[in-house]
Amino acid sequence: MNYRHIYHAGNFAEVLKHTVLIALLQALQKKDKGFCYIDTHAGAGLYDLKSVEAQKTQESVLGIQQLLKQNHFPTLVEDYLKIIKSINAAPATTIRHYPGSPYFARQLLRPQDQMILCELHPPVFDSLKQLFRNDKQVAVHQQDGYQALKAFLPPPQRRGVVLIDPPFEQTKEFDTAVAAIKSALTRWETGIYALWYPIKEKYFRTYVRQQLTKLNAKEILIAELSIFPDDVPVALNGCGMAIINPPYQLDEALKPLLPWLWQALSPEGLGGCWCQLMVPS
Repeated sequence: MNYRHIYHAGNFAEVLKHTVLIALLQALQKKDKGFCYIDTHAGAGLYDLKSVEAQKTQESVLGIQQLLKQNHFPTLVEDYLKIIKSINAAPATTIRHYPGSPYFARQLLRPQDQMILCELHPPVFDSLKQLFRNDKQVAVHQQDGYQALKAFLPPPQRRGVVLIDPPFEQTKEFDTAVAAIKSALTRWETGIYALWYPIKEKYFRTYVRQQLTKLNAKEILIAELSIFPDDVPVALNGCGMAIINPPYQLDEALKPLLPWLWQALSPEGLGGCWCQLMVPS
């Protein structure tokens, strides 16, 4: 595996993924009963935007740095920025350290909640393990994320969300992820599964929907954001989050968020955003 998340830390796809993740966990907080957060491809958990790797790609320029140019923020984005600013020195417009999904999730855990993180890449696993050392609410495993779905489902709490954010180095990665979710649903039918995916070609939007209809789920919420047109040959035109078994009214929380993110992150008005609630037949 050659993928290194540090090259993409803080980009526009991260902004979408992490704001949606916060919305998911806030929905779970509405009930007192504990929940479990499982991250199948956790990464290092925290990234330095001044590192050689991050500076090489400069992807945060069209992500978190572009977002900070706005004057007013929706409540969900304020919650997202509050976590980021908590690990960065003033002024608030200067961001050096960017959290990964595990760090965001940890800030939203209550005493009754638990987090299970899986990362296969040895140096990245070491960084993740060090970040959460001595944290009794967090279990870190050097394990293949898809195998983890077989090992850790269902969690004892019987409530929670699984984030599946694979590297998409393989041509059939989306198919692999959907197959893993389909299998996981047989063990934990009521679990929430959030699958992040890249959009590089126009046809892929239709393909995503076709594949997701194969899942035995009552509802699937799709949230997509593009800052470039689908037919422009760039590394990443857009991205999406497919949320299987979304919490009640999550779509209502995301519908106003997505247009705001699109306007903030696509200053030239390219691309677009979509929020669709699917009911598989």
